Amino acid sequence: MSGLEHGRTVALLRDGCADDWRSYTHHPFVDGLRDGTLPRAAFLHYLIQDYVFLVHFSRAWSLGVVKAETLEEMKVCAGSVNGFVNHEMALHIETCAAEGIDEVTLFNAVEEFENIAYTRYVMDAGLQGDFLDLLASLAPCCFGYAEIGTRLGVEAAPDTPYRAWIDTYNGSEYQTAMTRLGQMIDGAMTRRLGPAPETSPRWSQLQKRFTTATQLEAAFWGMGLRKA
Repeated sequence: MSGLEHGRTVALLRDGCADDWRSYTHHPFVDGLRDGTLPRAAFLHYLIQDYVFLVHFSRAWSLGVVKAETLEEMKVCAGSVNGFVNHEMALHIETCAAEGIDEVTLFNAVEEFENIAYTRYVMDAGLQGDFLDLLASLAPCCFGYAEIGTRLGVEAAPDTPYRAWIDTYNGSEYQTAMTRLGQMIDGAMTRRLGPAPETSPRWSQLQKRFTTATQLEAAFWGMGLRKA
């Protein structure tokens, strides 16, 4: 995926760390989802850690409601929290339950170091920085999964056991939410930095936050593979 599918801002930030972005979205873990060769143990380990990640990720998105300047910004951030807590996490719960792992076990799972590094980085961006800092650190997860879901929806082997995961992120509900999020981010950037935010002195810092979060995403996949 390239271009402006999810807004001008995301496209610029993604292009600003093209090599890291590809390492994240074309990681061997993702390839394993695509062709079905990913060991089940690695996938389950990832799901458990991702459940814990989403708990903290949802809390970070809640900071967006606090730091928002418009009603639309508040609505999108609140909608993101709802989507993660009440919908996306349901996939993790359902899949793990089929393997004998209940929700209490998920919620109390010991965090891997990569998980701690990523979630605390995002929370720090939200607590220390402003609304734009928070968005730049949250965006790689949201839009990377949208891109991966779209690509795997086309490329995945028909018999991959990870079709439910792919369909979640390739589905219209998730993709529509990401389109709205991308539009909100464009508006937030324009409102605070003007029509060409990439010319603002702030841009290099926002790019750094986006790039770091992208690198942490790739490390998260690598964490999953340790259980392969």
